[in-house]
Amino acid sequence: MDTSVLTDSLKLFALLPFPEIDPVAFSLGPIAVHWYGLAYVVGILCGWYYARQIARRDHLWPHDRSPITAAHLDDFMVWVAVGIVLGGRLGYILFYDFAAIAQNPIRAIEIWNGGMSFHGGFVGAILAIILFSRRNGIPVLSMLDTIAAVVPFGLLFGRLANFVNGELWGRLSDAPWAVVFPTGGPFARHPSQLYEAGLEGLLLLVVLAMLVFWAKALKRPGFIAGAFGVGYALSRIFVEFFREPDVQLGYLAFGWLTMGMLLSLPMVAVGIWLMARARVSPSS
Repeated sequence: MDTSVLTDSLKLFALLPFPEIDPVAFSLGPIAVHWYGLAYVVGILCGWYYARQIARRDHLWPHDRSPITAAHLDDFMVWVAVGIVLGGRLGYILFYDFAAIAQNPIRAIEIWNGGMSFHGGFVGAILAIILFSRRNGIPVLSMLDTIAAVVPFGLLFGRLANFVNGELWGRLSDAPWAVVFPTGGPFARHPSQLYEAGLEGLLLLVVLAMLVFWAKALKRPGFIAGAFGVGYALSRIFVEFFREPDVQLGYLAFGWLTMGMLLSLPMVAVGIWLMARARVSPSS
């Protein structure tokens, strides 16, 4: 064996072990409450509260009047939860697990054997926003901006939950912070879930907050939504270079292109278009 390969292998074995965190946060009798489920709940609740704080500040909006009320946001929680869950599951089926489900359709409802796709949940949330906004007489772009500003909460907690579950880990690495995941073989890997939590969650949340409260970007309907699309997509594409591709798909082309990258490219294009077309309101 090449000595350099052996040395690298030993270095990989010597890095951080995966912290022993029980995926079950707590149990209520026979009901086990998982961290992943809690992440969805906490992300939605934090987003709901933050959206209410944005909506109640009239000076942030065109004509110095918010088109969204607290009651709107209360009602929308059900709509967006359904959109995210259905869209996320359907997106995973179509983009990541279609071949297996085509052979065994019952697998589509076996959620314990599958996952959720962010891009599918994103589409589901957008459809929920469009339908809800039109039904309640809210400008679609303003509602889209509000939700885009709070989505990073869900991404932050969701990626942290992925780490706790030891899933969606990264590629082999000898970095000092690399982790040996229980389901990732004997070698250390990039904790790509934490990279995503930091970039798609925390950093994007701060950048969008600066645009909302300092740059008054809500006065340009569509700008915040566009900034979110570009910010998320570029973060995801970057992290995909460190994240292990889904085993059933592997690399799609060139030895590095992944499904996550491919699905993020349209978000960059649409995001740039939304930001470019956004105009300052005459009364802002």
